[in-house]
Amino acid sequence: MREIFEEIFVNQPLDPMESARRNMRASLRKRFYETAGVGEQSEDGFPVLLDGKPVRTPARRLLTAPTRPLAQAVADEWQAQEDVIDPARMPLTRLANAAIDAVAAQAGPVADEIARYLGSDLVVYRASTPAGLVARQSELWDPVLAFARDALDARFVQIEGVMFSEQPSQAVEAARAHIPAEAWRLAAVSSITTLTGSALLALMLARGAITADAAWEAAHLDEDWQMAQWGRDELALARRAFRRADFDAAATVLRLTQ
Repeated sequence: MREIFEEIFVNQPLDPMESARRNMRASLRKRFYETAGVGEQSEDGFPVLLDGKPVRTPARRLLTAPTRPLAQAVADEWQAQEDVIDPARMPLTRLANAAIDAVAAQAGPVADEIARYLGSDLVVYRASTPAGLVARQSELWDPVLAFARDALDARFVQIEGVMFSEQPSQAVEAARAHIPAEAWRLAAVSSITTLTGSALLALMLARGAITADAAWEAAHLDEDWQMAQWGRDELALARRAFRRADFDAAATVLRLTQ
């Protein structure tokens, strides 16, 4: 079974579109188990089981989750596989592998990367025209800055245009203090940050101050505006659908570890 897991999940690309392309090029492994479930809690958490045997990550660590509902969500993902095991359709398992094999041992650097996004967060850069876009950005993004100010004690400055302008170090440090330390939640916040371009949206979602749908809408405001003006971009929408699966997996982690 070790070889099978290594072939399935080692070196899986983070870009879901690339993952899909690789999986179309390669033969997917056939499903080799009958049932997926959750075992009893141990010191490592709740183990995911296949036919009663523990699942291991590519680094040979036990695939365990900090809560039973989260472990069950991962097990459900394995149970949903049909004739073959398709990693592109298993975003929770991919995130679990990242949390256990990588993030747990590199929490500092991961938090540092999230903090770098805070220095140039999506929601601080505002358009000057047209009026409709300006109003829409204010509608969806002002509450994010208000959350940072009121809940994180971090006062970020709005910037007109797209030229980089440094944010107050006090704001970045204040927000950074709220980046979660626990590996699963840190991995989820990191994933949401990179998928949306906004660490503030990720922290807001981690605090339960915004819904996943609202955060996703806010992150794609500019793209949606452009498509409303110039027509649908089917390739962009296809990429978004793959990315939304990863986003939802990260949101599920945050919801089930509160």
